[in-house]
Amino acid sequence: MILVVDFGAQYSRLIARRVRECKVYSEIIPFNAPIDEIVARAPKGLILSGGPASVYVDNAPACDPRIFELGIPILGICYGMQFMAHALGGEIAHTGLSEYGQTDVSLESASLLFKALPPEQTVWMSHRDSVVEVPVGFRKTASSACTKVAAMEDPDRGLFGIQFHPEVVHTPAGMDILKNFLYEGCGCLPTWTSVSMIEDAVAAIKVQAGDEPVICGLSGGVDSAVAALLVHKAIGDKLTCVFVDHGLLRKEEAGQVENTFRKHFRINLIHIKAVDRFLDKLKGVIDPEKKRKIIGHEFIRVFEEVASEMQDVKLLVQGTLYPDVIESGTRDAAKIKTHHNVGGIPLDMQFKLIEPLRLLFKDEVRAVGEELGLPEEIVWRQPFPGPGLAVRIIGEVTADRLELLREADDIVAEEIKRAGLYRAIWQSFAVLPAEIKSVGVMGDARTYGSTIAIRAVSSEDAMTADWVRLPYDVLARISNRIMNEVPGVNRVVYDISSKPPSTIEWE
Repeated sequence: MILVVDFGAQYSRLIARRVRECKVYSEIIPFNAPIDEIVARAPKGLILSGGPASVYVDNAPACDPRIFELGIPILGICYGMQFMAHALGGEIAHTGLSEYGQTDVSLESASLLFKALPPEQTVWMSHRDSVVEVPVGFRKTASSACTKVAAMEDPDRGLFGIQFHPEVVHTPAGMDILKNFLYEGCGCLPTWTSVSMIEDAVAAIKVQAGDEPVICGLSGGVDSAVAALLVHKAIGDKLTCVFVDHGLLRKEEAGQVENTFRKHFRINLIHIKAVDRFLDKLKGVIDPEKKRKIIGHEFIRVFEEVASEMQDVKLLVQGTLYPDVIESGTRDAAKIKTHHNVGGIPLDMQFKLIEPLRLLFKDEVRAVGEELGLPEEIVWRQPFPGPGLAVRIIGEVTADRLELLREADDIVAEEIKRAGLYRAIWQSFAVLPAEIKSVGVMGDARTYGSTIAIRAVSSEDAMTADWVRLPYDVLARISNRIMNEVPGVNRVVYDISSKPPSTIEWE
């Protein structure tokens, strides 16, 4: 295991993902994690992330400097390198020569990090401060026109620093540099594969579940389906899946979920129809955090009722992912929004949770799903929020507004698939803004109708995302069909916001 120490970097999650792409397991920890906790987890190495601060400002993020005495290989990236140099007696300065974007660096001496790489490299820089004097025991291994020390290392202590970002695609040899650190510096083996993920998860589930019966909240998406299959692989028929139709699903989705699941899996399935129940709870609610918490609470209450009828089952499986945990607020991450299956869980819940995917990113879940034999329509289904269309309706959720959005959203999905873009896009969907009405003209008559917003984004793990440049003809077909086929809509707009600063969902 490699621990990524987060100094507030934009790219901390990406560093962790890149390490996993090298088939080495990684987790993110906050910069102020106690050193005893780090020692107890026995990592093979540490990576100190970048960050927006200067080591000289008040309250600059700093981890316990004793980490450099643990004998663990450490790689400092950008701010992480500067902190390493500062903590070990080097000198950091704001030279007035900042570097942003792609930069050419020259390798100056033999280096473990740059093993087998050409002497000239293109890298991605993003810094103002620079290391101007390396600590005792270190040697400079690379420089650029503006940066005297672009890389440094102390091979005897296994300490390495680079001023640039190897985790981004704009550093072409970045993965080679990371692999050199992981394999040569830390002695890691590339064993973090979908097979090992399954083996680890099944072993952990057996310990958690023992001989007790378990229920799983099934949504029909890849996350809950993979979670269910992992648990079934571990405990067999002691698992019962519960599919709750809360009325916030996409068009004809409830029937598709039940048919697909019964067709492909031989697992006990209970279908709960609770449309009126959820709509009653959401009546008059417009705050998105309240919506998420209401839906999360109500899900648990339904599961508790099912469990009570099954002789008080105490274990509940959820398809929670690592980004869900991070965005719902952890010690090192501010809360962006409450995910219904994390922060939306009631404090008096009677279940103990089994979350076999809690430390996985979406692409890893899909790899596990393929290894488990899940059908393609489930493995590659675009992510859909647990609160469903409730967080795509801005303002109050009503049956009429749900029906309008459901029809528009179905048209978006149809046209994206028809254009052959479905697999290439992370998410594409329709949003119904809060009672935004505008004047239009249809059949020579004035209309005063609703607006539908279209959202399509590309992403790797939902931590960051960019809006998709959909072809104009696709946008035109979507717009024309929605205004022609969905009563009450006379305007369609396209969301061109990236994450950050926006989020993928509107609520």
